[in-house]
Amino acid sequence: MTASESKLKAPTGILGFPVTPMEQDGSLNEKALEANIRFLLDNGLSAIFIGCGSGEFHAVSPSEYRTMVEIALSAAKGSVPVYTGVGGNLSHALELAKLSEELGADGYLILPPYLIEPEQEGLYQYLNAIIRSTSLNAIVYQRDNCVLTLPTLQRLLESPQLVGFKDGLGNMEMNIEFTQTIGDRLGWLNGMPMAEVTMPAYVNLGFRSYSSAISNYIPHISKLFYDALLQQNQALVNELYLQVILPISRIRRQRKGYAVSLIKAGMEIIGLPVGTAVRPPLIPVEKEHYRQLEQILKTAFDRFPVSR
Repeated sequence: MTASESKLKAPTGILGFPVTPMEQDGSLNEKALEANIRFLLDNGLSAIFIGCGSGEFHAVSPSEYRTMVEIALSAAKGSVPVYTGVGGNLSHALELAKLSEELGADGYLILPPYLIEPEQEGLYQYLNAIIRSTSLNAIVYQRDNCVLTLPTLQRLLESPQLVGFKDGLGNMEMNIEFTQTIGDRLGWLNGMPMAEVTMPAYVNLGFRSYSSAISNYIPHISKLFYDALLQQNQALVNELYLQVILPISRIRRQRKGYAVSLIKAGMEIIGLPVGTAVRPPLIPVEKEHYRQLEQILKTAFDRFPVSR
């Protein structure tokens, strides 16, 4: 799907979520960010989501955010949709939504509100204000303190800008209720941690997109896995699980914050110029976990070489 084809339609396939590379002094490494995005594009990912959770949305400044969006749009050049992350407190979210529209993004992923655990009416007012603030596509991210009921989600559907629902909660009973009731009015995105782990359960419900953390460093594994899943090649799915996906997932669960820092470690291991620095309160990957990841990636490239 090109950017021009993406109006009022959520992207499908494997979605790219770049990290935010840091210099040694903690500043944004713009060249490394561009390299990260071009790597994702060169490897066929279907959309770029810039400045979201894996991009350390919580820790970037307004000027860095603008620069990151500009770099993503320049690198994509309309070849795939570019979405931004917006969220936190409402005023900030509205500012970022307007900036995204001004810069020419295709849409935004609405991250949970800051700190508050709201009632459904409060969630509706928060999400509705952001969705309606621009003409851009909006995707709601269900996780943490943003958990919707079916009636709330149905109210939000009154806005045509709402094109997608990303689930990071994992309540399958709720997902069945949503997908069977709402159908293809929304695009359904799997946003669970290490989404490859849960994608077999999601794909049968109509989820045709997922955010892949490992695509930042082994995109050929993401593609191999998703193609095998859709083609019902269970033997290959199982092999990829046992040799690559589940071992990485086990490391990821060892420390809070590895959702971001483990991606950077993987990118450094394969030679991408990103570095492993993260901003507090995140922590870098510990040496033993880094060594374990090196061994898993060696296995990944040995057993499943990149096609040329």
